[in-house]
Amino acid sequence: MDASRGSGRGDEMTQMTSDEGAAIQPVALEGRFVRLEPLELTHVPALVLAASEERETYGWTFVPDGIPAMREYVETAIGLRGKRQAAPFATIDRATGRVLGTTRFANFEHIAWPLANPGQRGAEYPDGVEIGWTWLAASAQRTSINTEAKYLMLGHAFETWRVHVVRLKTDRRNERSRAAIERVGARLDGVIRAHQAASDGELRDTAFYSLIEAEWPGAKAALEARLAR
Repeated sequence: MDASRGSGRGDEMTQMTSDEGAAIQPVALEGRFVRLEPLELTHVPALVLAASEERETYGWTFVPDGIPAMREYVETAIGLRGKRQAAPFATIDRATGRVLGTTRFANFEHIAWPLANPGQRGAEYPDGVEIGWTWLAASAQRTSINTEAKYLMLGHAFETWRVHVVRLKTDRRNERSRAAIERVGARLDGVIRAHQAASDGELRDTAFYSLIEAEWPGAKAALEARLAR
């Protein structure tokens, strides 16, 4: 799924008050196949190794190459976490302990609800969030790793934060990413043309997807069935 060039700097993050987003704290998410743990600078060497596999698979996705670029990428993500503007993870194979890539929550949305509106979850919780900046080592692509990672993140978003919507986006040309997004149950909202710089330096059209609260139970059941197989 999408990993925008510039370590997330291509998208403006929502500005928060002191109360907004207080529930957005570093957390580890763990399943049968994958562990998502808060991203740290100690992950950089292993991420460089993961990113060095068959880099042609990153045609439409920005993945840092080498220690300096990866360090900058991770430092930027950690800086956003400190401002409660992102929750970045290292993606780790539970069976081997190997770091396989990264993913994150970002672009938290807070709706200005009328007083006592039942849609309000509390100012400390986001109303919506984006999942993205996701990349995996080539050897981990099209495995249960990505499926379970999205399952864990969606579950945290809908069941812990109780968001109304999860958003995902990718380069319109990235058919692999779009298929992966659609497999988790998200629906295409539309394509914004000439939206931002692409990983190949071109001006990209961005395909925007979303999964709303009412759709999560069905998507959850489908993901659980896939993981059981």
